[in-house]
Amino acid sequence: MAAVSRLGRLAANTTAFFLCDMQEKFRPSITHFPEIIIVAKRMVEAARIMGIRLIATEQYPKGLGNTVNEIDVSHAQVFPKTKFSMVIPEVDDFLTKNKDIKSVVIFGIETQVCIQQTSLDLLHRGLDVHVIADGCSSRSMVDRMFAFERLRQSGAIISTSESVLFELLGDSKHPHFKEVQALIKAPAPDSGLLLRT
Repeated sequence: MAAVSRLGRLAANTTAFFLCDMQEKFRPSITHFPEIIIVAKRMVEAARIMGIRLIATEQYPKGLGNTVNEIDVSHAQVFPKTKFSMVIPEVDDFLTKNKDIKSVVIFGIETQVCIQQTSLDLLHRGLDVHVIADGCSSRSMVDRMFAFERLRQSGAIISTSESVLFELLGDSKHPHFKEVQALIKAPAPDSGLLLRT
């Protein structure tokens, strides 16, 4: 097996969180949507606590609504878009101005469309991309599964919300350890990634 060329280590001061299109109109059609909301809420709150920069997008909000009420994006930069990738001109500007960002942690919907296209654009820019498996979903679980496979083959790191948050904390002596630990005390909900035998 070939050695991994990049470790993808995370540090709060060089990481941005990207919340992708968690909008009201998608609620009935996205598989495991309530579970994905719980994970997205956990990640967004952790970003606020740890001072991690947060970008959120909304796909055609005039027709599809805004980010669901359960997720507080008041501390995020929120941009409307029609493009599937989150890397729209405003986000491109943000990345250009924040050259210290080395890693992006992405979560939301849909895995095979906006998450995949955003991740590929970010990888093309030379950034490490961490896709939160328990924080991404799709209408079809086949699309979701093969999107994760494509992203892994392309160099993205497929991880979980808990793994990423503990890596960002790094030490139980971190000043925000107790606050973040409270967010992950309950395990992330089952979002259908594992087959039951």
